[in-house]
Amino acid sequence: MLTDEKLNMTMLCDFYELTMGSGYFQAGLQDRITYFDVFFRDVPDQGGFAICAGLEQLIQYLKDLHFSGEDIAYLRNRGMFPEEFLAFLRDFRFTGDIWAIPEGTPVFPQEPLLTVRAPAIQAQLIETFTLLTLNHQSLIATKANRICRAAQGRTVLEFGSRRAQGADGAIAGARAAYIGGCAGTACTISDQLYGVPAGGTMAHAWVQMFGSQLEAFETYCRMYPHNATLLVDTYNTLKSGVPDAIRAFDKVLKPLGIRKCGIRLDSGDISYLSQKARKMLDEAGWTECQISASNSLDEYIIRDLIMQGAKVDMFGVGERMITASSQPVFGGVYKLVAVEEADGSILPKIKVSENVGKITNPHFKKLWRIYDNATGKAEADYITLWNETIDESQPLELFDPHATWKRKIYTDFTAKPLQVPVFEGGKLVYESPSLKDIQAYCREQIDALWAEVKRFENPHNYYVDLSQTLWDVKQSLLQTQAGV
Repeated sequence: MLTDEKLNMTMLCDFYELTMGSGYFQAGLQDRITYFDVFFRDVPDQGGFAICAGLEQLIQYLKDLHFSGEDIAYLRNRGMFPEEFLAFLRDFRFTGDIWAIPEGTPVFPQEPLLTVRAPAIQAQLIETFTLLTLNHQSLIATKANRICRAAQGRTVLEFGSRRAQGADGAIAGARAAYIGGCAGTACTISDQLYGVPAGGTMAHAWVQMFGSQLEAFETYCRMYPHNATLLVDTYNTLKSGVPDAIRAFDKVLKPLGIRKCGIRLDSGDISYLSQKARKMLDEAGWTECQISASNSLDEYIIRDLIMQGAKVDMFGVGERMITASSQPVFGGVYKLVAVEEADGSILPKIKVSENVGKITNPHFKKLWRIYDNATGKAEADYITLWNETIDESQPLELFDPHATWKRKIYTDFTAKPLQVPVFEGGKLVYESPSLKDIQAYCREQIDALWAEVKRFENPHNYYVDLSQTLWDVKQSLLQTQAGV
C-alpha cells in the first residue's frame, strides 16, 4: 500500500516502459542517447489549429523524477526485473535535454511540440506522463479557445469541475481553459494552486432554502452586495425570477449606491429569456446589471445565441469544455526520431506505416514560424534539420502538405524558431511565465493568425512544410525500408 501523502508520479507510466527499460539495461543500451518527438496528427473538431499547454506540469514531474523504496519493492515483487536493474533505478534521475514550444502557442499537425534528447531508459520512461499532461491540457486549451472566440469578446467562465474526468481533469483542466482564454473558473483549488481566478454566487438550492425567492435574493444581496448575481430560473424566470431580482436590487443595493449586479439564466430558451430580461432590467433602471448564461453551452450554441440577438454578457461553460466532449482525445504521440552514435553523429529513425498519416518525420529537427514582415501575420511553419539555418534574404518556397502541387514563395519574411530549451543536462534552464502572461501570449499569437485559419468550418490549410534536406532524408529512409 502507498503510504506517501503524495503519489510518486514516476510510477504513472505504462508498464512496457519498465519492461523496455529493463531490456535496454540488460542489453547494455541504457546510456544510448535517443531523440523523441511529441506531435499530434489532427486538430480537434476539425479546427484550423490547436493550442499547446501542459509544459509546466511536465517540468514539475521531471524535477521530481525518482523511484521510492516502495516503488522498488513493488517492482521486485513482480518477479520480472533483475536486481541490477532495480539498483539502477534507486539513483534514477532525468539527466537529458528538452526543447519545447511555449504554452499558449498555436500549433499544427506533425510539428514537434516537444523534443527529448536523453539516455534510452530515461526517454522511454517519461513517455506516458509527457503525453498525458500535454494531450490533456492542449485539448482543453484548444476547446476553450474555440468557445471564447465564439463569444466575440464576451466573458467566458469555466464551470466544469463536477463533470470532469477525475480531480486532475478538473484542476489542470481549469488551468488549460484559462490559457485558452477563459476569464476564470468555478474550481477553487485551481485558483489556490495556479492562480486561475475562482468565483461563483449561488445554486438553485440557495433559493429553495428560504421561505420565498425574494427573501433568498434579498439575503444574498445583503451578504454580498458587491458580488450580487442572482439565479433567476428556479421557479419561473420572467414571472417571478427577474421581477424578484429587481425588487431585491431596489431594496438592498440601490440605497447603497451599488449599480453593479447580475442575473444568471441556467435553463430555457436563453436567447428569448435574455432579451426579455434585458428589457425588464433596463426599464427598471438596472442598465448596468449583467446577464450571464449557462446550461450545456459550447462554441456553436454560443455563436447561434449571439446571431439570434441574445443579450448575454457572460457565458459559464461546463461539461462540453472541461471534457472537450465533441472530440475528447487530442491524439498526441511520442515517437523515436533519432539515436546518437558513439562519435556524436545523429542517426535518423523513421516509423513506416501503410497508413500514410502515421509515417513519422525522422531526425533531430528545428521548427520555424514564418511571419510576413508587411502584415506581421504568421504565414507558415517550416521544419528543418537541427543544424539548418534560414537565409531571410533569399526567397523561401513552401508547399501545402494537403495539396503538394500548391506552393507559396515568401520574400519579405522573418523566421522565428518556436522551440525553446527547457532542460539541459537534466538542469532546468527555462523560467516558466506566470499563467496570466501565458494567457496574454496565447491571445497575441492567435491574433497573428489569419482569420481564415480561425474558421470553425473548413478552415484554411496552414502550410507546414519540410526543408528539402529533411525531405531528402525522409525519402531515403522510406526507400531503404521499402527495399528500393
